[in-house]
Amino acid sequence: MEEVARTHQWRHQVLIFAFPFGSHPSCLLTLVRRLADEAPAVKFSFFNTSISNAAIFNDGRRNHNVFPYSVGDGLPEGYVRKQGVPAEPAALFLKAAAGNFRMAVAAAAETAAVEVRGVVSDAFLWFSGEIAAEMKVPWVPVWVPGLRSLVVHLHTDLFRRKLADSGDDKEKVIDFLPGFEAIRKVDLQEGVVHGDLESPFANMLRKMEIHLLKASAVVVNSFKEAEPEMFDILKPMLQKLLTIAPLNITPSTSIIADEHGCLEWLDKQKPMSVAYICFGTFLALPPHELTALTEALVESRVHFLWSFRGNPKESFSKEFLEVVDVQGKLVPWAPQTRVLAHPSVRVFIAHCGWNSVMEAIMAGVPMICRPFVGDNALNARTMEFQWKAGLGLQDGIFTKDEVMKAMNSIFDPYKGSEISRNLNTLKDLALEAARPEGSSAKNFNSLVELLTK
Repeated sequence: MEEVARTHQWRHQVLIFAFPFGSHPSCLLTLVRRLADEAPAVKFSFFNTSISNAAIFNDGRRNHNVFPYSVGDGLPEGYVRKQGVPAEPAALFLKAAAGNFRMAVAAAAETAAVEVRGVVSDAFLWFSGEIAAEMKVPWVPVWVPGLRSLVVHLHTDLFRRKLADSGDDKEKVIDFLPGFEAIRKVDLQEGVVHGDLESPFANMLRKMEIHLLKASAVVVNSFKEAEPEMFDILKPMLQKLLTIAPLNITPSTSIIADEHGCLEWLDKQKPMSVAYICFGTFLALPPHELTALTEALVESRVHFLWSFRGNPKESFSKEFLEVVDVQGKLVPWAPQTRVLAHPSVRVFIAHCGWNSVMEAIMAGVPMICRPFVGDNALNARTMEFQWKAGLGLQDGIFTKDEVMKAMNSIFDPYKGSEISRNLNTLKDLALEAARPEGSSAKNFNSLVELLTK
């Protein structure tokens, strides 16, 4: 692959800098592949950790002009990853990221032979703007979550000032920005007004807040019709705001493999009868919540497909594992977009990361949201109270009664159909935005013009 890169006569190249956690790198790669399809004579050099590159480039798809390059992960030799939220690996990565990306670009000798005309990065990697400025080329940060979470981060000082006197009142409503009437203090991301305000992540976001205002364009994985008030707040703040969503949707007929037989199992279930459960790549439920969820599934008798990352024999009771054989299917990984598009799936029980929210909207599947980190709670609150397209949980955690109550609502012919109608309205807006004259399509064309002409 690298030999081809050296010998091909490229018109110019665009450097891509990825944040290698969660759905961030795969979303960025999806955007880059779309750009690469539109500009076959432009080389796209994708810089990411070797582990992450191996995972996201292993999907059978190839672009002749997209090339992966390795960046140091910042982890000490012999480091063992811990189960749960990836806070420590992410912190170590961020601490060394600016230097590691510079070294990786310099080490990729063939990149020097092709003129750089742009830098596209995950918005978290604020230093990419400095690298682009040194090269005198456009910098385009990509914000993988939605518009609302970006509004919060770009107004951190305002939130801290306005909420300074609220003390421990987690239920304090955000009444000083339009479109936030349903959002409470407790729903905000860590590092804004609660959590460790000096953590590596919080410091990264503060630097990002300053640098994004200078970016040539900011790409957001949303469509402005879904979040019009948030778009109106951000547009005057940024030099160019390009909503291009959804970035990560793969057609249900895609080449994504189904190595664990999820679709075959779903084919045997009744229409709109299955709960699909997945909490992302790194997240793990506390044991008492895991028990509550399993008890609710057993008592409700709802059939389920669960993409579960841990060891089932260590995590679940013997009684529940016996129920699985009759009522459900546990797999270590599922082709999520294809699963959500299956007619047997009725509800998606998830952490409410933005990637999952977009996939649920495009599949028309209601969510039951159990938020963990970052923008999860903000997304869950938006789904339930702004869009009325999903359901949250009391105190944001699983209890048997809360899960039963939420599932009963979604499976209820009246309440469930109302949620489905709201989801379909959002889906129609997304499809309209993606049409040739729609907002997302026009914004994507602007991005192609900026980076490839």
